[in-house]
Amino acid sequence: MNIKEELTSRLQALGLDAYHGLWVGLESSVGLGELIQVQSPIDGQTVAELPGCSESQVSDAIEAATEAFQAWRSVPPPRRGEFVRQFGDRLRHHKNDLAFIVSAECGKIYQEALGEVQEMIDICDFAVGLSRQLYGLSIASERPAHRLAEQWHPLGPVGCISAFNFPVAVWAWNAAIAWVCGDPVVWKPSEKTPLCSLACQAIAGAVIRDFNEAPEGISILVVGDQQVGRQVAQSNSLPLISATGSVPMGRSVAGVVGSRLGRALLELGGNNAAIVTESADLKLALRGVLFSAVGTCGQRCTSLRRLILHDSVADGFLEQLKTAYRGLSIGNPLLPETLVGPLIDEAAFEQMQQSLQMAIEQGGTVFGGERLRSDEVAEAGV
Repeated sequence: MNIKEELTSRLQALGLDAYHGLWVGLESSVGLGELIQVQSPIDGQTVAELPGCSESQVSDAIEAATEAFQAWRSVPPPRRGEFVRQFGDRLRHHKNDLAFIVSAECGKIYQEALGEVQEMIDICDFAVGLSRQLYGLSIASERPAHRLAEQWHPLGPVGCISAFNFPVAVWAWNAAIAWVCGDPVVWKPSEKTPLCSLACQAIAGAVIRDFNEAPEGISILVVGDQQVGRQVAQSNSLPLISATGSVPMGRSVAGVVGSRLGRALLELGGNNAAIVTESADLKLALRGVLFSAVGTCGQRCTSLRRLILHDSVADGFLEQLKTAYRGLSIGNPLLPETLVGPLIDEAAFEQMQQSLQMAIEQGGTVFGGERLRSDEVAEAGV
């Protein structure tokens, strides 16, 4: 399979013939910023090139979201929910194409990619129900013939900064809820997975086109590097910034947003542990530990990084875990037999090697972790 050709075909199936850096609904413009080269981690092939947004383009995008907010906030919440319902239906229709794009661009296995798209569909279903449950409290008043009523109002345009490891679901988690609440979304995706964001924008834009009450500016995409993300975080026109990524990135975003007294919603990397007790179902625990450690090639914020074992089960469990690791099928994530795909890029590989060397220097013993080479795995692979 030629990944670039197949990826192009899947994107065309969503109506994407041009890769532009700025999107307002289905209206797009060529980016005027730095050129971004998109490489598939599967074979290292450059599959696309697109210029990111310039500073002025980001400003224009945020202004478009602010203008769209004035109209979208006045649409009744159940109608906003209907928009999200239609978006979810289009996701169902394009589920396989979108999952292929996710797998080809970020390297997670196809079954995981299908699961990620399903998470997008699930949040749409949740948001549709929420659109009829935006309740406010009715409160007794101490004044005769009076009552107090609580009413929730749309917050304003929301900035969403997402990471490569969940290149579509994180945006959908934010967008579906924001849209129902009356808030447009300005999305700055990872520069490592811009094609996934273009695909999502094409799907959302098609719904906007067919939904008379939805202004184009409720879904905006600004592709670019860290400077684009910083500009989004700095904007006083975006009262809430939702950011997903590393802890250093989160500290940076929190500082920028906090300096202007904005609100930050952060989902960051962790140092997650599993505890296996003497009474645990060891077969079930083994499966859980293995998948939580190797899923998305260990690049999730929820990936297992520490294993705490009771003395009575430690030796036997570790031997079973090593056996399970030896049996993992590692390779092209698009093939059905593969359980572990490649790391996202060379920088991720180098970071992994540094972490393993640090473990050795601190007295640890490393099992595995070397680079694998084959016709199906890029040099930046596992």
